[in-house]
Amino acid sequence: MNRIKDNFNRIWQDFYLVIIMVFLYAPIATMMVLSFNSSKSRTQWGGFTLQWYTQMFASRNIMDALYNTLMIAFLSALIATVIGTAASIAINSMKAVPRTILMGITNIPMLNADIVTGISLMLAFIAFGISLGFQTVLIAHITFNIPYVILSVMPKLKQTSRYTYEAAMDLGASPIYAFFHVVFPDILPGVLSGFLLAFTMSLDDFIITHFTRGAGINTLSTLIYSEVRRGIKPSMYALSTVIFVVVLLLLLISNFAPRRKQADQT
Repeated sequence: MNRIKDNFNRIWQDFYLVIIMVFLYAPIATMMVLSFNSSKSRTQWGGFTLQWYTQMFASRNIMDALYNTLMIAFLSALIATVIGTAASIAINSMKAVPRTILMGITNIPMLNADIVTGISLMLAFIAFGISLGFQTVLIAHITFNIPYVILSVMPKLKQTSRYTYEAAMDLGASPIYAFFHVVFPDILPGVLSGFLLAFTMSLDDFIITHFTRGAGINTLSTLIYSEVRRGIKPSMYALSTVIFVVVLLLLLISNFAPRRKQADQT
């Protein structure tokens, strides 16, 4: 009886997992299929084609939006990682009360609604006479990325011992040398995860970008939003498919490369 019950629970768990995976990936699979459909109809198959991929690479609007998206995401993630790591080190060296207060302030932008952040940043730029454009989007993305970096680096800093840094200083190392050779290797996983998280959040953002971009600047999210009212072109399906495949390949490489390295060492 117990064996039958265990088998039933296992079957139910597998079925539940399959249902979840279907809900998650069925829309993506549909989009990928439509990117190869020669017909613009979403309900009728017109034959296999690569013309939408050709149009995607030939479209200047899409390529400019892709370039802006990647540049803003990379630069904002890089600058936010540097600032957030430095801020984490400063916060970690504080006493308990000011550290708690600053960590609470750090959490506010993450809990705040994106539309509030976007409108407040837009008003701040206008108040200081800064014309909206690429630079304002970059500053806005750096601003909302910093808390994610801090919350990624802080746990790693708490796991490190300050005595190793002080020992390196006692042995004659300069503060910069001691940091990069003693502290930084220990917090590197947190720094990398903070950078990747900031890059992902910047890549995915729409609301804050929409309010701070100004005229003539488009990212992929704002370009897709502007095309929704006129009807999304199949070339956008092709672009989304390419992005999904690239992200999937990066995830596979990042997950299987360490395992293969460990297998080779053993």
